[in-house]
Amino acid sequence: MKSRPSPTSQVSRPLSGVRVLVGRARHQASALSSELRKRGATVLEVPFIEIREPRSFKPLDSALMNLASYDWLILTSVNGVEAMWDRLAKLCQPKTSLKSLRIAAIGPATKKAIEQRGGKVEVVPKEYVAESVVRSLRRRVKGKRVLLVRAKVARDVIPWELRKAGAHVDVVEAYETIVPNSSRPRLRSLLGNQRRTPHVITFTSSSTARNFVALLAPPNAKLERIRLASIGPITSSTLRELGLRVDIEAKEFTIPGLVEAICAGLTR
Repeated sequence: MKSRPSPTSQVSRPLSGVRVLVGRARHQASALSSELRKRGATVLEVPFIEIREPRSFKPLDSALMNLASYDWLILTSVNGVEAMWDRLAKLCQPKTSLKSLRIAAIGPATKKAIEQRGGKVEVVPKEYVAESVVRSLRRRVKGKRVLLVRAKVARDVIPWELRKAGAHVDVVEAYETIVPNSSRPRLRSLLGNQRRTPHVITFTSSSTARNFVALLAPPNAKLERIRLASIGPITSSTLRELGLRVDIEAKEFTIPGLVEAICAGLTR
């Protein structure tokens, strides 16, 4: 006679039998995928975005060679941290060049990436979105020089609002995100196969939402029975602008927060 799974195992693996599509960039998918697998999910990975170098590093290199002229450094993603530290190494800039800077990170993952490289983070906003960064810094940057390192395509909330608060803000691109064309046939095949169609699709940024729609254009799949899970309100807003639903939204705008929201959303 088969023994029933214990209540403990049922609680710890609430996503057993659930297929979840992860669309993060290939080198970043593992963190989300591993957390989902721990909870019993069958993870399907098809990247919606690809990270690549900007066409020119000149603006970033120029800023990094003059770090001493800035008061604040703002980093909004792990990708930005990785790209910036790679350029610092290639420019042979010492780690001490960051000592005079006050650093703000948009969330715990970005903060961790900075600290792993020897940087000291002074500000992490309560909510991990641009508006919260602005609230955290607005009263601290008047007359200060601020360096914002980010992706090529990004929302302009931070530079606009901090300039209104009297800061001198330089924005430099450290990387760009593109649509990975190789994902198009894989995604369409997956969504066209009833046995493999995901129960949940995750969106971890506005870029993943926009690129998902681009990969499906013209749309050939019905998404009515698939739950769409968003990491936070900005991503949710983008999904709705694109004509998609938001079935699940993380309360804490992080990978662990998204996983917990999926578990809660599917076990109600």
